[in-house]
Amino acid sequence: MGIDELDRLVEKLDLERKVRLLTGATVWSTHAEPGIGLRAMVTSDGPVGVRGEGWDERSTSLTLPSATALAATWDDDLVELLGGLLADEARRKGVDVLLAPTLNLHRSPLGGRHFECYSEDPLLTGRIGAACVRGIQAGGVAATAKHYVANDSETERLTLDARVDERTLRELYLAPFEAAVEAGVWVVMSAYNGVNGTTMSESPLLADPLKGAWGFDGVVVSDWGGVRSTVPAGRAAQDLAMPGPEGTWGEALVAAVRAGEVPEAAIDDKVRRLLRLAYRVGALDLATDPSPALPGGGEHIAREGHPERGERLEPGERDAEEGEGDGRASARTLLRRAVAASTVLLRNEGPLLPLDPSRLRRVAVLGPNAATPRIQGGGSAGVYPESVVSPLDGIREALSGTAEVLHGPGPHLDDRPTPLGTDNARDPLTGEPGVLVRLLDAAGEEIHAEHRLTGRILEPARIDAAATVEIRALLSPEVDGLWELAVAGWGHVRLEADGHVLVDEEVERDTDDPATVHLSPPYRRARFPVTAGRDVELVSRRRLDPGSGIASVLAADPPRRADEVELAAAVELARTCDVVVVVVGSTEEIENEGADRTHLELPGRQDELVRAVAAANPATVVVVNSGGPMLLPWREEVAAVLLSWFPGQEAGHGLADVLFGRAEPGGRLPTTWADRALVSTVPEDGTLTYAEGLDIGYRAWLRRPAPPAYWFGHGLGYTTWSYEDVSVPWDVSPDGPLPVRVRLRNTGERAGREVVQVYLSRPETGVTRPARWLAGYALADAGPGEVVEVTVDVPARAFRHWSAEHHAWRAEEGAFTVLAGRSAADLPLSAPVLLGTEPPTSRDLSGERSLAVL
Repeated sequence: MGIDELDRLVEKLDLERKVRLLTGATVWSTHAEPGIGLRAMVTSDGPVGVRGEGWDERSTSLTLPSATALAATWDDDLVELLGGLLADEARRKGVDVLLAPTLNLHRSPLGGRHFECYSEDPLLTGRIGAACVRGIQAGGVAATAKHYVANDSETERLTLDARVDERTLRELYLAPFEAAVEAGVWVVMSAYNGVNGTTMSESPLLADPLKGAWGFDGVVVSDWGGVRSTVPAGRAAQDLAMPGPEGTWGEALVAAVRAGEVPEAAIDDKVRRLLRLAYRVGALDLATDPSPALPGGGEHIAREGHPERGERLEPGERDAEEGEGDGRASARTLLRRAVAASTVLLRNEGPLLPLDPSRLRRVAVLGPNAATPRIQGGGSAGVYPESVVSPLDGIREALSGTAEVLHGPGPHLDDRPTPLGTDNARDPLTGEPGVLVRLLDAAGEEIHAEHRLTGRILEPARIDAAATVEIRALLSPEVDGLWELAVAGWGHVRLEADGHVLVDEEVERDTDDPATVHLSPPYRRARFPVTAGRDVELVSRRRLDPGSGIASVLAADPPRRADEVELAAAVELARTCDVVVVVVGSTEEIENEGADRTHLELPGRQDELVRAVAAANPATVVVVNSGGPMLLPWREEVAAVLLSWFPGQEAGHGLADVLFGRAEPGGRLPTTWADRALVSTVPEDGTLTYAEGLDIGYRAWLRRPAPPAYWFGHGLGYTTWSYEDVSVPWDVSPDGPLPVRVRLRNTGERAGREVVQVYLSRPETGVTRPARWLAGYALADAGPGEVVEVTVDVPARAFRHWSAEHHAWRAEEGAFTVLAGRSAADLPLSAPVLLGTEPPTSRDLSGERSLAVL
């Protein structure tokens, strides 16, 4: 859409109407302006799914594997397809702007939100993020590159100031965002934190490089609540303040413009960008305004990538187009494929895997995560999956009619109370599975009631007169004993069981972090004796005080057997089976938005469970269900280790495909797994200094005498590979990519896929550099004994460094080394590359056919 058309629309608006557009109309939507054909745009959290407006468990979502899992595929094409799935989901739910992908780096394994970020490497993060952007926006939905920039940890994330030198900022932390802009991203989200003394919603980095050098022509939206000033943020290149309708702009920004403190030209630019975004997602109907010329439809569709005339599919229309249910089935097939493609095989002695179902009679599936896996991380990106296939479910289905599959939970893992659900509670009014939620006015009179499916009510109906939210249910206990009952919320909370008051307490809010306030209120607990088969009426009430959020939870847990008993039972079961699959993992307490981790250990007694089971049965497979690195002190004591990440709703199906050889474990590590963190996530006096510079992840471990547990890029398959040759041409354009040709052979007995990784090093340099750095990658497929050659295009940027002196990219002339292989440390092939202005002489090339000049 041309500038002239946008300018004509902006000119139709007075200052008040322009400023009104720059703050959200609601928590999730922007303002409409019917006079110029602008409807409201709806935003939604991602990236594992599209939740839609608000939190309602009745509105389910297709749930993808976590971002770490997607990066573990190293498969741009697959991620682009998954981005298209997200676009379909967004359009089904009437969403225009998806708040994904997250492009922050895994600076430290202690980062609590790693599951939502891709990797520790800027190139891998940039490529996978760009693929996600392309997939989403090809469906006419805006992707949002977030959180710009250096939001790489959660401790004090609202206020910390990240101190990052210019070169490190450019080469590491800004690089994935630059890749997203090159991919055409329509929205960028500014982070809560500051960088080098300025909070990001006021940062000059929004103007340059984002909108300046990179040419970003989209909208900069704030993280929710991230705009904290009127004049500084208004003068900055921050365009849209969310959420609304309250905020620091509005009338105050109008006054600032009239006082000359904020140029009206800055307001016009923000509005112009917002209208451009609306045009791209189909929220701007130019037909209602005869003055702007309509752009050509072909250019509009091909360049902007959204459906003809910008029309959105309403809920159910996508399935109707593809045949009833066909679209959902094909989507689940894609999600199942993604689980296998992201699963990393860390160890496979024997080899034990893949398992042959015909040789199995009894299989033990152990661990609390086996029956109730973590399919996604905690925090604002959460969705309600339309279904969940657990590892236990997937293995049972795969071995149905072949082997007996038995489950033992092992020692208890999570002490967080379990919200009531359709499996153990009924609405006392209707008898339906679930709970009754009522809103009461100040006099205690009911003003609204609705049936819900869970006792975790993050967003009840919004009614101005509501003073109290009540959750009421009939608990149907299956076992006798002292049950633990709990209520959660800020402010005054009350819990009753059969008329007995168990909790009546004032809970003071002690945090400003929105993820904690709105999603994770604290619990108050009590024990109550129940009898199996006899319903217990539970009632929780929470006063809706200003500033206390609106989340309320009613939870109940049965008495549990002692950990020693469960551990002994699991070991005995393992002893009697042909093979054991132990699923271990993290909890929401240690991998969650709003808090970093303090250690890398598996919680509870999971390490003890693994060691005891492996001692009882050597045919033990351990599946690690986490979003980021964990310590695996028993890794050399078990036959096989699989890393499943947070695998999304098709977790069990994809895992079974890998276990029984229907699919390759296609994943490779997108981040280093080590026995300790090398950098801290804890600010000192509000400042977090990135003193490590360019050396994070594998780059840092390459400078250490002892190796990490598993290197970046590591991952085994079900076949073996021999790397035979690498070659690079000498006649390469200085500004073009360097094609690196790698020949490899499948030396195993089955077809497989390999991730061919290319790194660069600079043995003699006048510029401080990492020991080596990822420069490119490609996928190779080959049958047994087959030789295949792949070309890895290394971009010219990979040879350049950022010069703080010149504030520009510079190339250092001289020799570089190209290394090719299967991880940051397993690189059997190498070739020299000469960066210079003159081609080598024939004498220089003798015996060096792999010499290149850039």
